[in-house]
Amino acid sequence: MAAKRLLDDSDQDKDRSEDKRMRRLPSFSTVIREAMMAKSLQNLFMALEPLLRKVVQEEVERGLIHSTRLLHRPSPSQMHIEAAEPPRMKLIFQRQPSLPVFTGSKIEDEDNNPLQVLLVDNHDREIPLSSIPSPLKVEVVVLDGDFPSDDLEDWTSTGFQKSIVKERTGKRPLITGEINLTLRDGSASISDLTFTDNSSWIRCRHFRIGARVVPGSYNGPRIKEAMTVAFMVKDHRGELYRKHYPPSLNDEVWRLEKIGKDGAFHKKLQAENIKTVQDFLKHLVIDPDQLRKILGVNMSDRTWEGIISHARTCDVGKKIYFSRGPSFTLLLNSICEAVGIMTDGMMVPLNDLSRSQKTYVQQLVREAYQNGIELQEADGLPNPNVPLLQNESVHQGGMESLPWSTVIQESAAFEYQIGGFDEAGAPPNNLQIAFSSPAQNPAGLMPPIPWNHD
Repeated sequence: MAAKRLLDDSDQDKDRSEDKRMRRLPSFSTVIREAMMAKSLQNLFMALEPLLRKVVQEEVERGLIHSTRLLHRPSPSQMHIEAAEPPRMKLIFQRQPSLPVFTGSKIEDEDNNPLQVLLVDNHDREIPLSSIPSPLKVEVVVLDGDFPSDDLEDWTSTGFQKSIVKERTGKRPLITGEINLTLRDGSASISDLTFTDNSSWIRCRHFRIGARVVPGSYNGPRIKEAMTVAFMVKDHRGELYRKHYPPSLNDEVWRLEKIGKDGAFHKKLQAENIKTVQDFLKHLVIDPDQLRKILGVNMSDRTWEGIISHARTCDVGKKIYFSRGPSFTLLLNSICEAVGIMTDGMMVPLNDLSRSQKTYVQQLVREAYQNGIELQEADGLPNPNVPLLQNESVHQGGMESLPWSTVIQESAAFEYQIGGFDEAGAPPNNLQIAFSSPAQNPAGLMPPIPWNHD
């Protein structure tokens, strides 16, 4: 009985071990899943391999460049010597460039003249000719607008060199024209200088123009480099739509701020025959409320102020025009602003009128404009508060040279009331000239104007 129990126990142990081996064998689905996972990992590693190689290569190159810079970096003692000994001479641009600057357009200074490079001492004073290294070779370069940092006035030649901007890959040289100059007697002009690319591709979006002595061409003490203010270089296509600062009277009205070419405001103004800046300013003087109504009631106050602020910077010139009424003559400038009124042979400036009189004159101007004002140009403005025929122009050139001779010439007739001449042939003080103008003076004669021959 004992042997039988032992046999049974061994059989049971054998069965249990076989069950364990069967349970340890993976199922078919598990095998497939693990195979797919392994394949996915392999594909992932193959996809990541080029990226990892590139990252490693860039890090290695960066480390090499950093090491090279450390090798070539000047020692603190050298930097201290360069900073401790400021240059005695420096290059400067006499005037700043005229802005805005567009690609393909010639760069000029603020007075529309060629840029001028000068050699001066460190206090902006002229250097005696005997002390000027001449000739001196200078090159014009383009600088990053962020240089120098914090707008520091003192920079090193090394910092200047590192801030020079070169053209983009595959592009023409960033700046063309007279980039190699020869300073004679401490000055040189740049009559031809043009950008070929805009500044939108660098981080600060601004360039500077710099000038430095050509390295290796000069062995004397350091001459500090010159640079302009930072400015944007815009694409030449934007020049076609640029605003004018200040605008001129003959500019098209879209040259004003906030008015886009062929935009909504431009079309509304054109529909009312307001085509030029002069037309705009005339309407602004005569009836500003109506002008704003033309532009649209939905226009914001900020936009309106921007337009008229820019328009008012326009130079209206010195020309004077006159418009005659039944018993007066209005004196106006080129945008229909009243500058005076003539009545009874006297010219009275607008500033000498009272507030109510100014309001009345403005109303006369408005009525004349609404009735189709006809302006006649005059050569100049007579002396105020002096009778018309007592002005100096009458004594010098006679009645024909008088700026307001049109008024006189168009009179129907004029009469002399002469009381006699003195022994020297001069007219007497009681000489009076009266004009007959039936068309403009129904009474027949304008008031006599006394003649003063002194």
